Amino acid sequence: MKALHEKVNIVPLIAKADCLIPSEIRKLKERIREEIDKFGIKVYQFPECDSDEDEEFKQQDRELKESAPFAVIGSNTVVEAKGQRVRGRLYPWGIVEVENQAHCDFVKLRNMLIRTHMHDLKDVTCDVHYENYRAQCIQQMTSKLTQDNRIESPIPILPLPTPDTETEKLIKMKDEELRRMQEMLQKMQQQMQDQ
Repeated sequence: MKALHEKVNIVPLIAKADCLIPSEIRKLKERIREEIDKFGIKVYQFPECDSDEDEEFKQQDRELKESAPFAVIGSNTVVEAKGQRVRGRLYPWGIVEVENQAHCDFVKLRNMLIRTHMHDLKDVTCDVHYENYRAQCIQQMTSKLTQDNRIESPIPILPLPTPDTETEKLIKMKDEELRRMQEMLQKMQQQMQDQ
């Protein structure tokens, strides 16, 4: 996480949450939050709700913030539970359902990533992470230029080419062709008006 937190949005997860009992999950979540703070790791920060948002959305946002890191269960197996087919895992003591909020935070994570915060995640990625990367690349390139007094960057800075005589001739020909077409168009319009 230390290596990535400056480059991408980090949404912390606890995988295989079905291996832990609820009290262990609470303790592990708290320990992870403490370690994130201790090591100064920047995780995705949920934006604050506007004051004009409805109470249901505010409650959902509070639950999302309290749920991080999300304790999730993954499964690609469909099992039958209470007469319904659900995605989950079958154990001797029962079934763990991936989309049951009493069993894990998968539904909250999915809602956060796809429904409620996708646009903000994209904006933060573009406005913060990409711009930081871009600024860092520019800074490295300029420092190399001042140190080496030559260009050794993957993106060489080349002077703009000056237009040569061939290009100028081509531009003049196109201008002349455009002028002739405009004259023809004016003549045609005049003929239509005369009729």
